[in-house]
Amino acid sequence: MIDAINVNKLKKNYGTYEVLKGIEFKVKKGEIFALLGINGAGKTTTLEIIEGLRKYDSGTITVNGKIGIQLQSSSLPAHIKPMEAIKLFAKWNKEKIDYEMLKKLGIKEIEKKQYFELSTGQKRRLNLALALVGNPDIIFLDEPTAGLDVEGKLSLHEQIKCLKSEGKTIVLASHDMAEVEALCDRIAILNNGNIIFCGTVSELTEKVGRKYYIHIKTELENQTIETNNIEDTLITLLGEFKHKEVKVLDIKVDRGSLEEHFVEMARREIK
Repeated sequence: MIDAINVNKLKKNYGTYEVLKGIEFKVKKGEIFALLGINGAGKTTTLEIIEGLRKYDSGTITVNGKIGIQLQSSSLPAHIKPMEAIKLFAKWNKEKIDYEMLKKLGIKEIEKKQYFELSTGQKRRLNLALALVGNPDIIFLDEPTAGLDVEGKLSLHEQIKCLKSEGKTIVLASHDMAEVEALCDRIAILNNGNIIFCGTVSELTEKVGRKYYIHIKTELENQTIETNNIEDTLITLLGEFKHKEVKVLDIKVDRGSLEEHFVEMARREIK
């Protein structure tokens, strides 16, 4: 199968500062893919290069399909109405308006409002609708749920999953690790201008190590213990609490969140 995006030995410098040092990764058709990195890692530069918004110094980028871009913020005129913006974008793209798509995104409910009157969630939905006007094969979403309440996030997540079910490829940039974990098939982590990991969340967990977190609530305090061996650690802890006559109220065990794994991986020195 042909990949949706293939980035090969991509380099980018700002003066003497080497932002991207020959990064390589592929995005498969029909998957939700996230590019992650701490601030200054180069993820925005990478995405803007792929989107055609920024020049690069060397390497190759292959994009197989039409792209749509939902920016984190837009510069739409304050008094433009949603349908006016959509008709304008449709004319630019020489495409017919997909009214069924607009209905799914709830644009009908806000079509008579001016842009400055829209809530954050309504603006996000409009920006997504504008990105979809040209019926793209590949959709770039930059912090799509930033500033949304829980209900707004869940609604947009469902819409993103719907796009995937239609065969769309989605490239996501997000600081919300729970969002990334819930939506993405694979992730890539940028650190110091290099891709230090590319794969599934489960593969990242394995790479970081089989670390478990035991959360114990007692009558005295709450504790979180990091361990590689649940059984031995629990036997030791429970033995100590019994010896001290401390009552255990609750115990939870987990493999750690994507955020914990991401932070640990992103901060490692490249060897």
